[in-house]
Amino acid sequence: MTPRRSRRIAALTAAALALPLVVGATTTATAAPRAADPEPPVFAEASVHDPSLVVADDEYWVFGSHLAAARTDDFVRWEQTANLVTPENPLFDDVTTELAETFEWAESDTLWAADVIRLEADGRYYMYYNACRGDSPRSALGVAVADDVDGPYEDLGILLRSGHREGEGPSEDGTSYDARIHPNAVDPDVFYDDDGALWMVYGSYSGGIFILELDPDTGMPLPDQGYGEHLTGGNHSRIEGPSVMYSEKTDYYYLFTSFGGLDADGGYNMRVMRSKNPDGPYRDAQGHDMREVRSDPDLPIFDDASIEPYGVKVMGGYLFQREVGDPGTGVGDGKVSPGHNTTYVDPRTGQMLLIFHSRFPEQGERHEIRVHEMSMNSLGWPVAAPYRYGGDTEVEKFSRSDVAGDYRLIEHDKALTADVREASTVTLGKHGAVRGALQGVWWSYGKNRLSILADRQLYDGVVTREWDPTSERWVTTFSVLSSQGEPLWGSALAPISDRQVVDAVRGDLTVAGTAVADLDLPTTGTHGSTIVWTSGAPQVVSATGEVVRPAAGEPDAKVTLTARVASGTARATLTFEVVVPARPQAGLVARYAFDGDLAAAGDVAAGTVTGDRIDSTGGQVSFTAGVHGDAVVLDGASGVRLADGLISSDEYTVGLWLRPERLTAFTTSFFGARQSTSWVSLLPQGHGGVGGDTMLWSGSSPSYYDGGTGAQIPVGEWTHLAFTVDGGDVTIYADGEAVHTGTGFPDVFTTSDGVFALGVNWWDVPFQGAIDDLQVYSGALSAEQVAAVADGQVVDLG
Repeated sequence: MTPRRSRRIAALTAAALALPLVVGATTTATAAPRAADPEPPVFAEASVHDPSLVVADDEYWVFGSHLAAARTDDFVRWEQTANLVTPENPLFDDVTTELAETFEWAESDTLWAADVIRLEADGRYYMYYNACRGDSPRSALGVAVADDVDGPYEDLGILLRSGHREGEGPSEDGTSYDARIHPNAVDPDVFYDDDGALWMVYGSYSGGIFILELDPDTGMPLPDQGYGEHLTGGNHSRIEGPSVMYSEKTDYYYLFTSFGGLDADGGYNMRVMRSKNPDGPYRDAQGHDMREVRSDPDLPIFDDASIEPYGVKVMGGYLFQREVGDPGTGVGDGKVSPGHNTTYVDPRTGQMLLIFHSRFPEQGERHEIRVHEMSMNSLGWPVAAPYRYGGDTEVEKFSRSDVAGDYRLIEHDKALTADVREASTVTLGKHGAVRGALQGVWWSYGKNRLSILADRQLYDGVVTREWDPTSERWVTTFSVLSSQGEPLWGSALAPISDRQVVDAVRGDLTVAGTAVADLDLPTTGTHGSTIVWTSGAPQVVSATGEVVRPAAGEPDAKVTLTARVASGTARATLTFEVVVPARPQAGLVARYAFDGDLAAAGDVAAGTVTGDRIDSTGGQVSFTAGVHGDAVVLDGASGVRLADGLISSDEYTVGLWLRPERLTAFTTSFFGARQSTSWVSLLPQGHGGVGGDTMLWSGSSPSYYDGGTGAQIPVGEWTHLAFTVDGGDVTIYADGEAVHTGTGFPDVFTTSDGVFALGVNWWDVPFQGAIDDLQVYSGALSAEQVAAVADGQVVDLG
């Protein structure tokens, strides 16, 4: 740092600590189109969980969990090339037999994050694969080799095992396996250091992250290393997914890891630390030796508080939420539990890319590959760009007036939480003041460098132009990092007057005309405008949107809601008429007897045949002898779409007879959803979290309910399944016996237009087998009434 700049920072620091400051007007330059802006990007998506990058000729490939793979030539458009561990996966001739020894040790056929590298010695591609139980560190890590990046790969054997039990011999370092100090042998990342030595960093939870040196000629571990050197984590710290990047510019090795859990409610976030040596020790921005970062053994397992303050944050869950009046549609742009990254450094330009998987706001567990560009700040730490990479752009020069303006601000703190950080508003004044969500000063320097001194923290990073997918325009953004290792991101807002702000909110603000559940009444609009609500009948719909439906038999309620919008001195008033229907009368909503057709008893439409998804066509059904008359037969490639809106409250009962011909995880028998992130699914075979037991699974993102029954219904035999929901209370019955009771069940059917089906949803393998006598009721039936339904009776709740 030059003496002149040092004096400048000192002066600005003094000014910031002597607030308030004189604030000047901002400019409009942040939102103006620039001549260097390229054409809008056209993205193509692929899903690879835990991606790891390898370059093959002029293509870039990522490999990940479940033997998923994808390729691209520009990091914008991806093509899926493989997915799921099956004998037909193109990466192996028959992976289920070739890796049988691995699956036997791991007691699981789940392959986790694979890593592929092309060895310089022979030019062949080496895949470091790993299988793990998931609920314990019972894992095996091995390697396979292929002449071509897309296989087929030939197994060379297991390199490491973890999770040894008593009587199975010592662990890899010759001692009894101890999950608190020994690694879980998963998540490998193999890389060359600057001297050409070959290394493998790996590990997840358990004893932490470790590194082994490999033979560059064979790709095998050099002898007598055991599990290798410990780098960070331990005592079951939630740290995993290591990846190492070397920077010629800084001459540092950067170790990226993911803290937290990978699910939408797990709080996954990426952090980085650095070292002058590939095998450490690694330190964070505050100088902490990351070898000492581990969970407190005196606290509960997976304690997060002990590790939360450490590492340099790269990215966590965030949302540049679309406010009322903002351009575009949808909820905005963001990530949920982004993590398990790989990196790419262009050998010609030095451009750095961060490649990872992510879930997304209000989209449940759906995940895809995402790429963000990175830049080094002045202290040699990588900062990630706020938006996904939209293609190569030249590094522009930004003047002070280019940078000044209003921004949406994301503050990435180090809290290990599932909470998604939403944007606030900050202004970088043209005279150097920072106001709004932060108070302080800012200055730009160099071609595109930016520093912000706010709330007694100095942040440093870069200014860029990026594609905002919500507004569908190129915008000025900044990404800066504090000395504590916490990033700030900014995305420029289009400059408009107060009257334009109010008009934009007024033109965009809507309220549902019918409300059967609480309403979302926004209180903020674009550019920090405010919206204040009043209700003509607060006992029915409150000013904050709580809805109390009239009792069954009472007339529907009509409520006038008034919204008052303000920005600066501009004002507007809007009114909305809302109908709140009375609660439905308890009783039969629909009965599908399947006596030779798909007709329904009750005032609902007949069922229609679907293909292998709830909204596809082309399927077929047949009929066979059932428990009560005939039953419908689903062939494993078809389903039945039921009438929309069967359930529109939080009190209901569903009962049906099932005779499956096969069982597959996640396959639904009865499915209902408000949208793709809020659903109820009755699974004959549940997911692995409950051991494959028959279960009632429900999600209202980001929370889920696993209603395990403790057993799995038999194949080839009839079983009656039913479930009742009474507010948040749920009971599941099998052949009339209660097999699960619980509380906190999600309130899914909060509209009157939910979709319902038998045997299919939007994602999973369809049901194969017979279904008979589906009955749907409003109201929660008693155990005696459920038994009557199983006997083929229609229960009168009047």
